[in-house]
Amino acid sequence: MKETLSRWGKSVGETTKLVESLSRDTWQHFKTGPSFTEAAMGRLAQGTKVLAEGGYEKIFRQTFEVLPEEQLKISYACYLSTSAGPVMGVMYISTAKIAFCSDNPLSYKAGNKTEWSYYKARIIHIPSSIYVVIPLHQLRAANPSVSKVNPAEKYIQVVSVEGHEFWFMGFLMYDKAVSSLQEALNSAREMQP
Repeated sequence: MKETLSRWGKSVGETTKLVESLSRDTWQHFKTGPSFTEAAMGRLAQGTKVLAEGGYEKIFRQTFEVLPEEQLKISYACYLSTSAGPVMGVMYISTAKIAFCSDNPLSYKAGNKTEWSYYKARIIHIPSSIYVVIPLHQLRAANPSVSKVNPAEKYIQVVSVEGHEFWFMGFLMYDKAVSSLQEALNSAREMQP
């Protein structure tokens, strides 16, 4: 009986830590956006899109060029840090690449008129695509980082072999995202000759 209660107590303690981490990450995710309300509405809209389009796997395959044998491992709601401010979207980690696509189009000036486009940053150039895509064999590092001023602000710096840097933040599951990225990096290194 004592052993059972001890295991149960340990399980409750681990669950409590997980819930505390998730609530902290969720709060930080909503604070990262332009407003708490916009971030919450963005997540609701993104969830609706996932349901309507058949899940993250289907969205991933429709959005990015995917190899026939490539499989989506996991996806994370997060923000990409840009000079214009954080851009809300989803990071995808597959067996061949890490990729990010913004949830909403952004406005920009083209001559005298305002155009709308999804955020564009790309390692492999494909005209008019608007995504961050880094093939795993071109991934140099995935470095977790915590703000010294505000330890609740956590980032992941993703660096390509060409030296391109992307900073992601506001993850709903930061620790799991760090682990997934480092696992992807390690598996890519193991596959290289």
